[in-house]
Amino acid sequence: MTAASVWCGPAGVPLHADTRSTLHDGERRWPVVAGIPWLREGRDDVRERAVAALDAGDADGAAVVLLADADDWWDTPPPPDAQLRGALAAATLRDAVDLLGFGRVGTYFVHRWSDPSWLAALALTAAHPPAGRPVVDLACGAGHLLRHLALHGHGANPGDLTGVDVVFAKLWLARRFVLPTAVPVALVCADLTAPWPLPPPTGPRHVACHDALYFLDGKEAFVAAARRHAGDGGAVLLGHCHNALHPAGRAGRPLDPDGWLALLPGAAAYAEEELTAAAATGRLPDPADDAALAATEAVNLALDEAGGPPEPALLAPGPGAALSRNPLYADGARRWPGDRWAAEYGLRAETYLPERWTDLPPGDAVHRRLVLDLPEAW
Repeated sequence: MTAASVWCGPAGVPLHADTRSTLHDGERRWPVVAGIPWLREGRDDVRERAVAALDAGDADGAAVVLLADADDWWDTPPPPDAQLRGALAAATLRDAVDLLGFGRVGTYFVHRWSDPSWLAALALTAAHPPAGRPVVDLACGAGHLLRHLALHGHGANPGDLTGVDVVFAKLWLARRFVLPTAVPVALVCADLTAPWPLPPPTGPRHVACHDALYFLDGKEAFVAAARRHAGDGGAVLLGHCHNALHPAGRAGRPLDPDGWLALLPGAAAYAEEELTAAAATGRLPDPADDAALAATEAVNLALDEAGGPPEPALLAPGPGAALSRNPLYADGARRWPGDRWAAEYGLRAETYLPERWTDLPPGDAVHRRLVLDLPEAW
């Protein structure tokens, strides 16, 4: 991401590069590590230590400072600096999440390609695709959706794909292990509860937020900002919004279906279970009626002013993807990657992942996630 495309601070002050690895807003300097601007408000100590390390020529030291920074929900202390430095040399995504001390979040990232909420995100995106519009993925995590879109050709030009997340370490994982190197994906570390570091739209955008909005306060302001940044003719997709009426949907700060619908009037609404089932069978999803929304674990919304045609190809890996056996079947038997993952995803995942490895026709194996297009350094 270039300085000209980033905005920072409550006044939207444009940033300018003052060195190859720092940006300046006229008063404060901001670090850029691994090509990722770190623009979090209210953390001056972190910002100043990272900038000081960069000024001293210690890019790894700056990375360690930023890798230790977490969101307000995280309840585990950061690993020692030496361990974080070790993460910089990790050979695989699996090794890196362990060294970063990601715990349950690391398991989520490593096995995201198998979980039912990922299938739901694919189905929602296929039903309401970018259709050539630049994509902004908010709370993008380790870049799974950005990677998927890039491999489907949605990122030929700079600015086509942008990811924003509050945790630098997640963006670093995206840059280092997940995103294809041949596609120019812009990543920026910033708080989504503060003014976003994005310029106003010059055309319609596809703005998405999956599996994160239920954590945030100020949901109304967030959705209003998403609509502004989508621009005229843009789309706003809100995926996996926990349903406060469902026993499995009470984590974070969920709303009931009426509460979610009120945030995005006119949006098409989908039940999580229908989206997952649609992706697992290679079809487009059906919108939900009131009864399905009341019963769903998570509400999914899409408001697309352009209303273009769906893109069923997004339900599957990109053209020419190198597919490999799902590592959950390392010995032929399906084994969940931990008790917490099993408790959260197992009941729905077992509807498409059989208990034992089964030879299926290639299309079925792809849609049911028996084979995956994992990153080379998975």
